Amino acid sequence: MIASFDYRILADVDATLNACSFVFLVAALVAVKRGNVELHKKLIYVATALSALFLGCYVTYHLNAPPVKFTKEGAIRPVYFTLLISHVVLAAAVVPLILRTIWLGIKDRREQHKKWAKVTAPIWLYVSITGVVVYGMLYHL
Repeated sequence: MIASFDYRILADVDATLNACSFVFLVAALVAVKRGNVELHKKLIYVATALSALFLGCYVTYHLNAPPVKFTKEGAIRPVYFTLLISHVVLAAAVVPLILRTIWLGIKDRREQHKKWAKVTAPIWLYVSITGVVVYGMLYHL
């Protein structure tokens, strides 16, 4: 008899991918602030790959695993839903921002790239870290 795959494990994978993406994004920002553009590019590519893997795992998880409801009551409930809603809205918005910002970087259109990155980076960082926080609140609180 073949055991079936437990898709619920992908929630853990998603949180790990989000956390790793956050770390690589911070490292990329530090690298570019220090003038190391080549390292910045490599780190951004890794963060992008991690975020893309996250998206694939996220979709797979939600297509196959039963939904998990937030059942905590009290003051934590509006905190959770505020984080969740802001995370979901910004996660949808950040994808085209990331693609545009990276494209400008690849094309070496540095001034435009910098302008877009000033908007994209904080949103991407927020989405990555709030993904981990929402996961923690939903599965481990």
